This record gives sequence, C-alpha cells and structure tokens, in this order.
Amino acid sequence: MCGIVGAVSTRNIVPILVEGLKRLEYRGYDSCGVAVHQGGGLKRARSTSRVSELDAAVAAEKLDATTGIAHTRWATHGAPAVHNAHPHFSAGPGTDTAVSGHIALVHNGIIENHDELRAELQGRGYVFSSQTDTEVVAHLVHHLYDGDLLDAVQRALPRLRGAYAIAVFCRDEPHRVVGAREGSPLIVGVGQGENFLASDAMALAGVTNQIIYLEEGDVADLQLGKVWISTRDKSGRFQPADRTVRTVNAHSGAAELGPYRHYMQKEIFEQPKAIADTLDGVTAISPELFGDKAYRIFKDIDKVLILACGTSSYAGFTARYWLESIAKIPTTVEIASEYRYRDSVPDPRTLVVTISQSGETADTLAALKHARSLGMTHTLTICNVSTSAMVRECELAYITRAGVEIGVASTKAFTTQLVGLYLLTLALAQVRGQLSEAQEAEHLKALRHLPVAVQAVLALEPQVIAWSEDFAKRENALFLGRGLHYPIALEGALKLKEISYIHAEAYPAGELKHGPLALVTEQMPVVTVAPNDALLEKLKSNMQEVRARGGQLYVFADGDTHIASSPGVHVIRMPEHYGALSPILHVVPLQLLAYHTACARGTDVDKPRNLAKSVTVE
Repeated sequence: MCGIVGAVSTRNIVPILVEGLKRLEYRGYDSCGVAVHQGGGLKRARSTSRVSELDAAVAAEKLDATTGIAHTRWATHGAPAVHNAHPHFSAGPGTDTAVSGHIALVHNGIIENHDELRAELQGRGYVFSSQTDTEVVAHLVHHLYDGDLLDAVQRALPRLRGAYAIAVFCRDEPHRVVGAREGSPLIVGVGQGENFLASDAMALAGVTNQIIYLEEGDVADLQLGKVWISTRDKSGRFQPADRTVRTVNAHSGAAELGPYRHYMQKEIFEQPKAIADTLDGVTAISPELFGDKAYRIFKDIDKVLILACGTSSYAGFTARYWLESIAKIPTTVEIASEYRYRDSVPDPRTLVVTISQSGETADTLAALKHARSLGMTHTLTICNVSTSAMVRECELAYITRAGVEIGVASTKAFTTQLVGLYLLTLALAQVRGQLSEAQEAEHLKALRHLPVAVQAVLALEPQVIAWSEDFAKRENALFLGRGLHYPIALEGALKLKEISYIHAEAYPAGELKHGPLALVTEQMPVVTVAPNDALLEKLKSNMQEVRARGGQLYVFADGDTHIASSPGVHVIRMPEHYGALSPILHVVPLQLLAYHTACARGTDVDKPRNLAKSVTVE
C-alpha cells in the first residue's frame, strides 16, 4: 500500500523521485522520504507531511544525486512519525543510523517474522531506531553484505516471510540499486543510460515508457547501462530470468485535476466515459470476451465463487443476483480476507471469479491461490490493470477501462466492475441456454444506453448538495435497500464513512424490525434506495416503519414509484428506471452524497485518514 521509486542515472534524479512520489501518494500518505548517494555517503530527507511539503526538506538537505530511492508510506508497524518513515538506514552494529548509513532501503508489504529477526540482529549488536518491520530488512542486508549488494539481497530474501517489494542501495556501490518483489508490485523502467524502479508505471510517466513488470520472486539489479533480473528456481537458487520490456504509456495527465476540486469528484464524473470505454468493442455477447478458452471453461462449470474485498465485494454481491436470476447458476460470494482461513467445500466444477481494481490486492490474490490449491482451477478476473498479478494468475480476464483511479474511495472502478460482471452474466447465460437472441439484443441496447443514463444521474448533483449540508451535521446514518439494491446500500454506507467519517450502516430494509429500528430517531437520517422493482411495495412498508419512529427519510426513487416528498420524507427522483442495470445508476447519487458531505465537513476527500488506495498487505 506504499509507493516506491528508485533511480540510477547520470543526471540529478531527486526531482524525478519526488515527482514520482506525488503520483504514488494515493498508495500511502502517512509519511514520505528520499535517500540518495551524495558526496561519498548517504543523505536523506523524511517527513510526516504530504509529498508536496517534502520539497522543503529536500531543499534544506541540499539533495542532488544520481542514485537514490524514495517512498510514501501507509503505516503498518509503528505510528506515522519521522523515525518510522522510510528510507531506513543501516550502518552496522552499535551505530546510530540517525547519523549515518551504509545501506538504505524502502519497503512495501509486511515482514511476518520481523520479531525473531529483530531479536537475532539485536543480539549481533544492531541498534534499532524505529518500530517498523522494514528496518529489520535493512539491518539484515547489511549483516549479509560482503562487497556485493545483489548477493546480500539474494541471501537475505529467503530469510523473510510475508509480502514485500523493496528497493535498496549501498554507500560503497554508487550507480546501483537492487529491487525485489514477493506479493507486492514492483516494476522496472528502462531508460537510455539510466534505469528506474517504481510501484506503478504512472510514477515514471514522462521519464520512460519502457517497462518491465517483475514477477513473483524476481530480483532486479539496476545499473547505468543494464538491468539484470534473476528469480529463484525450485531449489531456491537464483537464476537469470528473461522478462519482456513493454511500451506502457502511463499518462501524467491522468493525475491532473482539471476543473474539479478533488480526484474523487473528477472520477465520479468520468463514469460515463469509463463505462463507454469498458464496453468499447462489445458488439455481441460471447464467451470469447473473457478469453480464447472461455467457452470450454464455461461449459465445464456448474457454480460460481466470487472472491473480493471492500467495494469490489459489493460488486460481487450485486452480481450474485444477476448470475442466479439471469444465468441460473448457483453463486457464492466470499470476502477474500476471510475465505482462506475457514474450512470450505471445494468443487472443481466452480468458476472462481476475482474482482480487483488494482489486480494486486493481497487478500484477493491469496484467496485465489487458496481456491486453486483446493482443486478449483477455472479462474477469471474482473480487473482494471491488464498487467497486474491478478490477470497473470487467472485463466480468463475482462479488463475494465476505468483508467487511473487516484481517489482512495473507489467510484468509476466500481461501476465498470459491475459492467464487466453483467457481461459475464450474459455470457454464462448464453452458454447455458438461458439467453435468446431477442433478450441479448435488449441487454446490449440497455448497456449501450448506460453512459447517457449515468450522465443524466450526474445532473442531480445540485439536489444532492442540498442534502449534504444536513448530513454534514450528523454523526450516524442508516442506508436501506432490498434485493439487488441491498449491496448498493452497503456501498453507499461505505463511501460515507470512508471520506466523511460519519458512522454509517447498511441493512436490507426488511431487517429493520429485527434490530436496527432501535437506532431510529429524529436525529438519524435513513437513506433509502427505491427503484421501481418487484420489492417496491415491501420497501414502502419499511419506510413507514422509519417514519412512525420519527426517522428522517432521504429517498433516491425512480420517477414512477409514486413516492412523494412530505415532512420527514426527502425525495430525489432518478431520471428513469433501468431494470437489472439499475444498481449502476443508483450508486452514483450515493457517491455524490458521500463526496459533498465530506466537502461540507472539511475532510481530506482523496486521502482519508488511515486508508490507502492499493491494498497490497494482508
């Protein structure tokens, strides 16, 4: 969940490192830092402020160098504080690393056996100046160093348990940076007489578009004129590895706000285009949308198992309704972080579907591997990053085209995931004989109209802003939905608590009388998703239960639901009813409500406290 940038060049790379951190700050912003090889030694600047303020610390330290590493942190071990900020130094037993360094290292991930390694290294005289698991790795590399940094890193890696991406350099070897990955993403940028490391290609936009995606277990040795990659074989020995150099045009413009106040607002309003791009080229429903082997695999499965976390899991819960009602296939949705830690009953005739914006979500990757270990080898991912680990690990994939999503609270990634899952539903329905040509034509027509329909929903923003002024005064909220729209209520509640810090809960509306109704008072806003579907009359009864207890209803209602505004009942009318695709429309005003409530409360919308974008640790 942290951001890493590293460079070896003949020019001053400090501006490149800092600019790269600015583009990776969505991955973590508890602290940040830069370390360089300068004047025959190591120098660094660290800060618990944002990257934009790191420039002052860099200037104060007069950093100007041709080799260095940088990091923006999401705290796991140790509070956000300067002494816990990366890069970490090691200078040998008995040496205060706050003063000098021999090894400099940055790290993304979690070292699970850091306690035992710390005890061992303390026994060897190493002094620790932080509470992080990362400092353990720096001291371990130093302990194993004998004149060759690559050799020291390769000898250190087998001692580590957990997930990591690291970048490290040494005072004695100018113009050399070594990187390694296991469970956390890391890429190499290849330049002319210079080379780079980063967590994401976007960090190197404008510097190089020649990218190598490191695979699990890879170690990269970066020097001025070469990149040498090795990986562990089955015996544990490191062998040379051939990795493809790809041309990746990661546009820095994706990180520009334009006329918007925040990235989240920008990304909410990018949804019509993101949906249109995700549907680009879909002229017919076909299993081949998901890969050449899709037809054979779809014919060989009887069930679907969806694995996902957070917002992506709510996309999965929505898709379960589609898959069972349209494709007539039994579907289970599992929270990925829980799935592999319980006993389950595997079925080899199951299609395992993972959902991830980044394709690097550690919990989901681990759940996928667990499912495969149980004999469920048919795998498919809905993912926004075609080069990600998730795509490489799965047999089949549908790549959404949401573009870069920087705001921590997911918006356009969610709606494009729903589009991908709806296409999967239709493809499975076709293979299972549940989709006629006429039905296919109707579904395609509705999908093509989605961007226009979402644009019409975005026009409701002024009405949502009016509601947000009242919500900003509250500390609690309830969200209600029924059937297909219950997961959308869950997503609406998550958005509100993520960025406004208002405690929000979501329930199936029929569950009100089974407990949550005890919370309802005049001070409790109750947001209700009210499409004109088969459960509408049931939902109206649930709404009356709220009003009878003095609760304030805020209803997003389809125009033909005949739900009118009245004292205690606030209604925003949706432009049209959209049938099975209604969840994609109804989530948009919930995103806007969370966004404008957060703005009214003055929170940091794009970088909410304690959270980060790409969850690459367990």
